Amino acid sequence: MDFIFLDYQTLRVIWWLLLGVLLIGFAVMDGFDLGVGTLLPFVAKTDEERRLVLNTIGPVWEGNQVWLVLGGGAIFAAWPPLYAVSFSGFYLAMFLILFALILRPVGFKYRGKMPSQRWRNNWDRALFIGGFIPALIMGVAVGNVLLGVPFAIDDTARISYEGHLIGLLTPFALLAGLVSVAMLVAHGAAMLVIKLDGPVADRAARIGSISAVACVVLFALAGVWVAFGLPGYQIVQSAGTDGPSNPLLKSAQVGGGWMANYSAMPATIAAPLVGLLGMLASAFLLRARAGGKAFIASGLGIAGIILTVGFAIFPFLLPSSISPDSSLTLWDSSSSHLTLWIMLLCTIVFLPIIIAYTTWVYRVLKGKVTSDEMGDNPNAY
Repeated sequence: MDFIFLDYQTLRVIWWLLLGVLLIGFAVMDGFDLGVGTLLPFVAKTDEERRLVLNTIGPVWEGNQVWLVLGGGAIFAAWPPLYAVSFSGFYLAMFLILFALILRPVGFKYRGKMPSQRWRNNWDRALFIGGFIPALIMGVAVGNVLLGVPFAIDDTARISYEGHLIGLLTPFALLAGLVSVAMLVAHGAAMLVIKLDGPVADRAARIGSISAVACVVLFALAGVWVAFGLPGYQIVQSAGTDGPSNPLLKSAQVGGGWMANYSAMPATIAAPLVGLLGMLASAFLLRARAGGKAFIASGLGIAGIILTVGFAIFPFLLPSSISPDSSLTLWDSSSSHLTLWIMLLCTIVFLPIIIAYTTWVYRVLKGKVTSDEMGDNPNAY
């Protein structure tokens, strides 16, 4: 059609990049919420300190989840087969994540409804679960993408999944989960240092710096494992980058390694370097109580880690461990040309609005959270 200015291949690449942007946006914006929830029982010793911690994220955590909605919506609309396989194959894992995320609003709303310390402690545990479980399981999911997922597509385009929840918890996948937890804890600690003073900020800085160093070590270990322990996948024959969205028109095989793209495109080595250096810088900056700079550094580290995975598996989106030919790539599992174009136009309009509104909210809510402020604010948790 004449009004479609971008070819199919270009639109597919653009939406692959936008998916990466949305995943990074979720990890950076909602990630510090998860990190703060995970840190709650370790940095706050009294009820007042726990209230301080909760009020650092209380006004913004709901808005941050828009990035989760955007990411899920983008997968559904731009990559329907990917949505179908991942959200059905990882159903129990997704259920765990959703259950944990549901605990967050309930915990925020009900924690202060009764003066009983036992009541509040139980909701604090729920808020910890609401932070830790999503951080861990999302990392485990990324680990399984690198390993390959046990699904197949038959000649009638029906998808079958042969895995189960326990099967997702392999040693490498758990290592990826620990990388996710470590980086989000460091990111959450940076936010606490920004928003709080006193003993809570001191504990957050100490734990966050340790977590950032742990992230560097775990990420490096995962990189060595990927380079020397995982076979990876490669496309043997393709229907083309602008062909129809039918995964069965290509042939793929196990082997070739996930490091091939870094040899073919040397500039992509910047991604793991940014991941390592960003988290390492965050550790030093947290020690120096430079919360704002540490937050930027950990955000860059998160972006680098996510991009490292994306560049490694390109052009795969979800490889199949039992039927490599069924693997989903950005060349054969996207929506139609017209759909991608219309969605791009909508994104150009609405994504800047979301970013502008989010920026305004954080500008309004800038400043430290204090005990006096909580006492004067009837909306405080």
